[in-house]
Amino acid sequence: MSGDLDVVGVGNAIVDVIASVPDGFLTIHDIRKGGMTLIDQMRATELARAFGDKGRFVPGGSGANTIAGITSLGGHTGYIGKVAEDALGKFFRKEMNRVQIEFPTASLVNGPATARCMIAVTPDGERSMSTFLGASTEFTPEDVDAELIKRGKILYLEGYLFDKEEAKAAFVHAAEIAKAAKRRVALTLSDSFCVDRHRSSFRHLIKGHVDLVFANEAELLSLYETTDFDAAVQMLRADAYAGAITRSSKGSVVVTPDEIITMPAEPVKKVVDATGAGDQYAAGFLFGYARNRRIRDCAKLGHIAAAEVISHYGPRPETSYRQLAVKAGLL
Repeated sequence: MSGDLDVVGVGNAIVDVIASVPDGFLTIHDIRKGGMTLIDQMRATELARAFGDKGRFVPGGSGANTIAGITSLGGHTGYIGKVAEDALGKFFRKEMNRVQIEFPTASLVNGPATARCMIAVTPDGERSMSTFLGASTEFTPEDVDAELIKRGKILYLEGYLFDKEEAKAAFVHAAEIAKAAKRRVALTLSDSFCVDRHRSSFRHLIKGHVDLVFANEAELLSLYETTDFDAAVQMLRADAYAGAITRSSKGSVVVTPDEIITMPAEPVKKVVDATGAGDQYAAGFLFGYARNRRIRDCAKLGHIAAAEVISHYGPRPETSYRQLAVKAGLL
């Protein structure tokens, strides 16, 4: 296919298995609340048994969720990530194709199974993730589709992909292709524990390759090893062209060379499942950014998308973001 795309994502291709559980479930099964823990295939199988028939399968992966959100706004998108030639991999590919996301990456044959994230959602809406990265980390520089990246106005990189050296090399290679093609590069820090593992690499990447950084408050504080939010914002401002920092119910703070903007969150009647809130905020923001909208409108689109996704189970939109944006007078 030819023609410009709004955003091309690079990340871990994962199938989410989501289950509503009581708080005690986390204690019984030794799951860290509110974070993401990497697990092996055996542990993934154990948790699948514990979830039983409560588990619901949804194509996931942080970056892929964001790309799906951009598509819901009417954006044209592509995605690069690795799945196995197995049932879950075929499910992931079918769902990406169904929502018209270009997904050309070849499936892995004779390797680990398709990645999955076991998401336990407690009554307070918090999600606790146990992730088996499987085939997603077998992603190498050879899987980077240079032509797809060159067609994207923005390359969106998922920080979780940094957990294996070959995948990290592919990640940097993709950023270099985008910069050489004079495309913008955006990075999400993904998780504060991910930042702890790769702090120096992230800071190097942000200074050398990244135009727009997405993070939540905890991730930003971890990146700059401080407890002072305002100081961390100033350090980000010195390192990156722009950044968007989500602060849950406090909304978000957007950093540009010219100003620091505080945007309120959209009201939500009830938080059902916080899974995907940050991913969908990035979706709204990136769509606006790719279409050269005002920064405030980019953030507003982000909050509209985040509010929709936390009002139901699952990390992807159930209501058309485009319809919501039109209703808000943003499209």
